[in-house]
Amino acid sequence: MATKKTATKGKSATATKAKKAPAKKASMATKAVPASSAAPAKKASAKKPEVQAAPAAANGEGKSKKLSAIDAAAKVLAEANEALNTKQMIEAMATGGLWTSPGGKTPSATLYSSIIREIATKGNDARFVKAERGKFLRKA
Repeated sequence: MATKKTATKGKSATATKAKKAPAKKASMATKAVPASSAAPAKKASAKKPEVQAAPAAANGEGKSKKLSAIDAAAKVLAEANEALNTKQMIEAMATGGLWTSPGGKTPSATLYSSIIREIATKGNDARFVKAERGKFLRKA
């Protein structure tokens, strides 16, 4: 695109004009181009092989599904006799082998957020009850 500046009596204005390519006229006298050389061939895209999900084991046989942090916290709180904070829940889940952090820096903050979100969205149907500041109980 070309920019053309014009000045008029103390004012400057900028006008933009697009350059147009001259139109080519098709003529009968031009040689026909073979279809094989008309368009460049596309490269074959390397697709990742599709991974098929393993069929679920029938009748509960085989490997058990790994618990999420919030499901493991619900189990820990069901077994506990007192209100726990999320750091205590994370430690209990790790020692009980229910759940381990995949390497996050603040799993207790993530668990806290998940529990609060469940209480907010599910209301009376939530699995958790906030006992006191930072501590939760399993709903009976």
